[in-house]
Amino acid sequence: MDNNNNYEWAQKSVFVEQQSGAVAKNFFANVFLWMFVALGVSSLAALFMANSPAALSYLVNQPSETSRGGLSILGYVAMFAPLALVMLMSAGLSRLSYGALLGIFVLYSVLTGISLSFILLIYTSGSVVACFAGAAGIFGIMAFLGYTTNTDLTKFGSILMVGVIGLVIASVINMFLKSSGFDYIMSFFGVAIFTALTAYDVQKLKRIGAGIEANGDQVAATDAKKLAIMGALSLYLDFINIFLFLLRIFGSRK
Repeated sequence: MDNNNNYEWAQKSVFVEQQSGAVAKNFFANVFLWMFVALGVSSLAALFMANSPAALSYLVNQPSETSRGGLSILGYVAMFAPLALVMLMSAGLSRLSYGALLGIFVLYSVLTGISLSFILLIYTSGSVVACFAGAAGIFGIMAFLGYTTNTDLTKFGSILMVGVIGLVIASVINMFLKSSGFDYIMSFFGVAIFTALTAYDVQKLKRIGAGIEANGDQVAATDAKKLAIMGALSLYLDFINIFLFLLRIFGSRK
């Protein structure tokens, strides 16, 4: 009888051990799934716009005798709406339903792809592919390091946020200076900052997944799904920024 009890206890222990971390791993898998979906949607939107002159005509006003051309109203919407959507998702996380949050995330991916279509008109396809592959390699390495390292990266969060704010301010200033040299130098800082942010964000998401598992009874399934969408957004932004800064450094213009 005792042997049977010991056997049943051992079987239960093995089952618990196998299930340990399943919730956290599932959360992490959902984060990367939605990130890859967003990248796919953005890539398709960018390719469609870049290869459709009729669609591009809605975004760009052609120069004429009375106008120098430039972005149309829809062009400015496509350029700046993604930032507004990110702010909406961040501010309304607790109030938005999962369906609404997912819809905004997909819309954000489409609009970002539309705005990125301009780079396909500026840079050669070879340099775009090479920089995309380089960004994927950097992102993959840093994501692995962020997930496996035992070093607490939390203390670097505030420093990295200051770096991001500095990049934004420097970009605004350079809009008036129009200095190619300053833009070139700033791009190296951009790659470094978002490379480090990738490891930081992955470790943060790993801890969020562990927290969801530890407090499973108190965290609703919908809330976990919403957190996965926001995690995918943060990693998507890290990847896109690494790609764009690499393109500024190594990209060949047409």
